[in-house]
Amino acid sequence: MEVKTSLLDNMIGVGDMVLLEPLSEDTFIENLKKRFDHNEIYTYIGSVVISMNPYKSLPIYTAEKVEEYRNRNFYELSPHIYALADEAYRSLRDQDKDQCILITGESGAGKTEASKFVMSYVAAVCGKGQEVNKVKEQLLQSNPVLEAFGNAKTVRNDNSSRFGKYMDIEFDFKGDPIGGVISNYLLEKSRVVKQTRGERNFHVFYQLLSGASDDLLKKLKLDRDFSKYNYLSLDSATVNGLDDAASFRTVRNAMQIVGFMEDEVQSILELVAAVLKLGNIEFKPESRVNGFDESRVKDKNDLKEMCELLGIEQSVLERAFSFRTVEAKMEKVSTTLNVAQAYYARDALAKNLYSRLFSWLVNRINESIKAQTKKPKKVMGVLDIYGFEIFEDNSFEQFIINYCNEKLQQIFIELTLREEQEEYVREGIEWTNIEYFNNAIICDLIENNKNGILAMLDEECLRPGTVTDETFLDKLNTVCAEHQHFESRQSKNSKFLTDHSLPHNCFRIQHYAGKVLYRAEGFVDKNNDLLYRDLSQAMYKANHSLMKLLFPEGNPAKVNLKRPPTAGFQFKASVGTLMKNLLTKNPNYIRCIKPNDKKAAHIFTDSLVCHQVRYLGLMENVRVRRAGYAFRQAYESCLERYKMLCKQTWPHWRGPAREGVKVLLTGLQVHAEEFAYGRSKIFIRNPRTLFFLEEKRRQCLEDLAALIQKIYRGWKCRTHFLLMKKSQVVVSAWYRRFAQQKKYQNIRCSALVVQSFIRGWKARKLLRELKHKKRCEQAVTTISAFWHGTQARRELKRLKEEARRKHAIAVIWAYWLGLKVRREYRKFFRANAGKKIYDFTIQRIMQKYFLGLKKTMPSMSPIDKSWPARPYGFLDETHKELRRVFHLWRCKKYRSQFTEEKKATYEEKLAASELFKDKKALYPSSVGQPFKGDYVEITKNPKYQKLNSLAEDRVLLADVVSKINRANGKGAPRIFLLTKKSLVLADQKTGQVKASVPLLDLSSVSVSTQNDGFFALKLKEGAVSAAKGDFLLSSDRLIEIITKLHRTGAASADRNQIKIDISDEFLVQFKQDKVCVKFIQGTPKNGNSVACKRKNNRLLEVSVPSP
Repeated sequence: MEVKTSLLDNMIGVGDMVLLEPLSEDTFIENLKKRFDHNEIYTYIGSVVISMNPYKSLPIYTAEKVEEYRNRNFYELSPHIYALADEAYRSLRDQDKDQCILITGESGAGKTEASKFVMSYVAAVCGKGQEVNKVKEQLLQSNPVLEAFGNAKTVRNDNSSRFGKYMDIEFDFKGDPIGGVISNYLLEKSRVVKQTRGERNFHVFYQLLSGASDDLLKKLKLDRDFSKYNYLSLDSATVNGLDDAASFRTVRNAMQIVGFMEDEVQSILELVAAVLKLGNIEFKPESRVNGFDESRVKDKNDLKEMCELLGIEQSVLERAFSFRTVEAKMEKVSTTLNVAQAYYARDALAKNLYSRLFSWLVNRINESIKAQTKKPKKVMGVLDIYGFEIFEDNSFEQFIINYCNEKLQQIFIELTLREEQEEYVREGIEWTNIEYFNNAIICDLIENNKNGILAMLDEECLRPGTVTDETFLDKLNTVCAEHQHFESRQSKNSKFLTDHSLPHNCFRIQHYAGKVLYRAEGFVDKNNDLLYRDLSQAMYKANHSLMKLLFPEGNPAKVNLKRPPTAGFQFKASVGTLMKNLLTKNPNYIRCIKPNDKKAAHIFTDSLVCHQVRYLGLMENVRVRRAGYAFRQAYESCLERYKMLCKQTWPHWRGPAREGVKVLLTGLQVHAEEFAYGRSKIFIRNPRTLFFLEEKRRQCLEDLAALIQKIYRGWKCRTHFLLMKKSQVVVSAWYRRFAQQKKYQNIRCSALVVQSFIRGWKARKLLRELKHKKRCEQAVTTISAFWHGTQARRELKRLKEEARRKHAIAVIWAYWLGLKVRREYRKFFRANAGKKIYDFTIQRIMQKYFLGLKKTMPSMSPIDKSWPARPYGFLDETHKELRRVFHLWRCKKYRSQFTEEKKATYEEKLAASELFKDKKALYPSSVGQPFKGDYVEITKNPKYQKLNSLAEDRVLLADVVSKINRANGKGAPRIFLLTKKSLVLADQKTGQVKASVPLLDLSSVSVSTQNDGFFALKLKEGAVSAAKGDFLLSSDRLIEIITKLHRTGAASADRNQIKIDISDEFLVQFKQDKVCVKFIQGTPKNGNSVACKRKNNRLLEVSVPSP
């Protein structure tokens, strides 16, 4: 990509209109078109930036572009909006000059986008940090919120700002943003109730209906169908390129970043929904006795839903639409409203509700983004406001918009001339007066406090009697008839009597940008902007969080009989404040131009652009800039750019830059009247002189380029030759080295081969000698071994023969001795042989029995009842005894594995079996459940810490039981605690002790035989704890509770064992009365659970489900 180092380098057309030659409207438009066709959308008029809307994305706003323009001189690079933003920011940061950037242009020219580019550039180049980034993000995210509520689709622009916005961005001494303040001007609130064909209402209505969730729409009582709302135009409900649903999500996210609370967002959306509902309210006439018509609401459903959204009584708002109360001093007069007046009141309420909501939004954003410090601040203001508007039908809105642009043009001319004059004085150049059109006479025509159009409009609105637009126009004709910039058919100037282009109900004003025809119809009503006091008071009565803030005049305690200020008066005051604010800052201008009405890229409509150039006063701006010196440049920059044009200054000038420029211009023979020397700059009067210098520079650069090319080519060829020569020497050296290395390798390889053959021959010779020697040694060894083996075998044979002979003698002798013994003892053996054989046989059978029993032994489990079958009948008793002994031994081994805690658990289970087995139907279901004891974790639960501390001994059981009330049979939850000495009943929620009973006072426990958890704790008569009688309780863990009670009583030596009564009918003592508790089987009403019901004063009946 080609890099431009100066505004004048590689220019497409002329980058600065001040240098345009010749200067005319045609050449001005032609230059804009030429640059637009090459995607050069920015052009300068001195320090003013002209911005053409390209209607497409261009790659000129990247992070690289930001760095390219950062800290660069304004004219150093090609025209860009970043250059102006950087100049303004550096002046603010380095010179402590407050800045303002004025962005003007008609709708669709790109003003809003230009303000975004300025803010994004400033955000990119200023400091970093968590707090700074938060402030930057809030400032940037305020744009989507204001665009949603203040922008709309028009025939000229799909995202047209329908309000003027001025934002003061505040910086600290380092140049980091610390906050901001937003001011809004003239929201086009008439758009809320009516849009022209091809336009839409404000974006937020469509975004809400498209992007809100179904639940949110249901809360707001809305439907997604646009056609159901009278205030929404249908022909342009959807816009190509606009995703309302995605925009709604973006706005919600932006509101969160800016600092809106969730309830505030909900309140805002409720008011938006209320405006939509308000548009659906319709009226019908109803005749009264006095002959006057009275308006009534047709369908009250929308009225009802709107009142529900705002929290207003339906009757109050309905009356406000039908009656109007007029107060004068001590009198109140109530008059009825006809249908037309009711519709006017409805639309006035909708416009006021939305415009006041918008103003509240701006104030709420200001609260979030305002600077949190009171230290001195630097300020950069960004003004994005309507441009000059000339439509076919111009009304009150266009009149005050054009008035604002007249004021901006006035301040623009004043500040531009002042800036020029200050620079001339600063540089020591003689100042000459510049003739220009001063539009102060037009501003005076509009804003004069006595005879101005706004003053007469206010006077007409406030005077008693019949006031119409015609009476206002008559007054204008009377007062302004002689004014040279005012025209009408009734004017005293006869030249307009035959001007048929000027209707009777219109007047024309000659603005600085051209003549504008205004239709007087609607001026009085729009200036009055009346909202009936009944409606204000009705809104004030609403329960909605924002309504009292939006309608403070509705407070009955603060009734003000003065008429509120008119719209014209308010706008005039706000414009005056804005002008004072701008005059305190250094101005920077961006003039936005729309190239065509089709909102399409690559189309340039000459007539449309010419129209905008005229009413923006751009030609006037160029003439003012060129009235003195058209071009100025610092001496250093000028000398650096043109030093090659003079031999004395080329290539380096050693003296001061100013002297170098003098030598340069003298050498070029430039006429003295064409330039002037300032203190730090050279001033050139005529653009032709600058172009002469540029042409000379271009020719010189071509000559220098040819010289550089010649020297470079010679240097390149010499370098190439020397490189080739050096390469040849290197190649030769390397080749000789390679050849010698190869020869050496061949010789070395041959020597190694010869050496290897000689070593091989000598090794083989040595091997043969060694093998022969080894074979000789092996032969001697083998012969010796064979000889020694023969000798050994002979000796072994002799020894074996001798041993056989000795063994034979011993055997014969043993047999002989045996024979003698048998003959001697044969008579004794025959007498005891049978008994010995029997004993031996029995011994062998027992041995076989025990060995077989060892192999077939059953498992070590105590519940394994298997045992091997007995093999012989005579072992029956032994077999049984061994089985018994084995089982006892096996049980002992099993018990030895138990811990003390497990032993206690099995002892409790055994005790429960002895108490309830085959006696209580609930027992079988409790066998598989382990007894835990503490079911409420009383030691861990902080709620029961106090209760745990009251227990004197260790808690054996803690569980939740139900205490049965004798009055109704219903249960109340209680904490049941059992220790070694007492039992305690406490409240489950608070842990407060309700009853404490020593176990000594407990005489017996009664339970039923059924599958229920009821049990009665019977106390001894006369005991202190028996004052309130016995306790009838219910628990799912009845078996465990009674077992632990029974075991605790049995373990104590100082009290009797607690008696357990199991019966389906028993008596319980309640204070002085005895009540019979009877258990029956049946089907309770509440399903499968046990139900207790009081039958009479003496009977409680417990229904237990059938098994």
